[in-house]
Amino acid sequence: MSEPSPNSPAPAEDAEFEPRPGRVRKPIGWSTIIIAALVAVSAALVWRRDGTDGVLDILTHDLSLFGGILPRVLAGCLLGAFISEILPHEKVSRSLGPKSGLKGLLIGTAFGAILPGGPFTAYPVASALLAVGADFGATIAMVVSWTLIGYGRAVAWEIPIMGTDFTLWRIVISLPLPVLAGALGRFVYVRLYPKRDSDEDAA
Repeated sequence: MSEPSPNSPAPAEDAEFEPRPGRVRKPIGWSTIIIAALVAVSAALVWRRDGTDGVLDILTHDLSLFGGILPRVLAGCLLGAFISEILPHEKVSRSLGPKSGLKGLLIGTAFGAILPGGPFTAYPVASALLAVGADFGATIAMVVSWTLIGYGRAVAWEIPIMGTDFTLWRIVISLPLPVLAGALGRFVYVRLYPKRDSDEDAA
């Protein structure tokens, strides 16, 4: 029996379930450069006012703060990586992709509203959804819903401090905002990146 040619195309089934390559992030971008410049200017101003001791005190406090935050950042990054591997790409693309329409925006809004945890959970999850086929609109709806409607902060902080009436009315008034933000994000994204969007549809 003859062996298949190495140049022969892969079967259609393998191509269908081939994962979409993730976005390549630059290690140093404009945001990093701007933040580094602001840090340098702030350090120079503190050194001019308080001397070396003032700079060292701030640096010691910040290193302690960074040590406390680092485990949560690591856990969030691992969570996003695991989710991007676990979630079925085809189902996510069908439910939250560019062609999901209003249903995708509503699913993103509902998911953001019930998503527990803080930013170390929400943003890695949002990044994982983008990596497995969710579009900008549905992901924006999820993040805005988590920010405005998220039940965790409402139950733990808002209801005890602001009261039930205020919290419920704020949530009711905020309900349309994630959908509107997601629809606007989808509208802008398609017009800013028409080639990228058409490439994803062709794939």
